[in-house]
Amino acid sequence: MADRLDYGNMMHRAMRSLIQDVLREVADGGLPGDHHFFITFDTQHPEVELSDWLRERYPDEMTIVLQHWFDGLEVRDADFSVILNFGDQPEALTVPLDAIRTFVDPSVEFGLRFENHEDSDDEAEEDTTEDGPHEVRTLVPAAESRSTPPSDASEDAEKPAKTGEAEIVSLDSFRK
Repeated sequence: MADRLDYGNMMHRAMRSLIQDVLREVADGGLPGDHHFFITFDTQHPEVELSDWLRERYPDEMTIVLQHWFDGLEVRDADFSVILNFGDQPEALTVPLDAIRTFVDPSVEFGLRFENHEDSDDEAEEDTTEDGPHEVRTLVPAAESRSTPPSDASEDAEKPAKTGEAEIVSLDSFRK
């Protein structure tokens, strides 16, 4: 039995579960309204499945956009798979939920960022997972600013309409 509750890992699991619930809803009923997602994930995660040419093009991380054209979205307990179009070439991807680094829905100015702090000894004791220490940050709307699409988004992905930029609020600031 641990001496204290591990709120960091509990929050980590809860936010991944939220993403899973959102993706399941979209898989069952499609994207409602103007909702669309930018999902950035670690391409080095051992359970990520993508073609060799995509892995070469995105050796560390990749941002995908679920908006106008995607097919075969399947959400499982530990991962999701989807078929996306890259220059008129359909490609199947499988992304473990633990490989996700950011999840953003710019249509409602919502986002989550999972940061890995492998070099921080203090947080390593407080907030560790199987992949190493993590920090979960939520993105909340910031007043009167503008955002741009992720810099590493596929050139073939459609550019979203500009929306308000999100301010990052670290949940670590609420820990004792």
